[in-house]
Amino acid sequence: MERLAFDLESAGAPAPQRPPVVVGAVASGNLEVLVEPGDAPGRCHVEIATSARGFGEIWGAVLQDFAARHPIAGLALSVNDGGATPAVVALRLAQAVEEYLAQP
Repeated sequence: MERLAFDLESAGAPAPQRPPVVVGAVASGNLEVLVEPGDAPGRCHVEIATSARGFGEIWGAVLQDFAARHPIAGLALSVNDGGATPAVVALRLAQAVEEYLAQP
């Protein structure tokens, strides 16, 4: 199991404070994402536990692209990965943030 951590800059306004949200399931080729309020209003902290070693550079690229397209300032994301492809990662991250922000 490899553990990675990233701090991402986000130009948008900080996300509202909401209860944590979990989407997905850790299984072969999939992943689980927990979204919760973070500590830094202009940043997003991401922690990843992955079964696929040696892909830190790819994770960084996927997360940078995701941060450029989504309002994630002030959030913390925890990812448990079962070997998901970058496309699945991007989709699951978008789903998690969308569900978090849709809460009343």
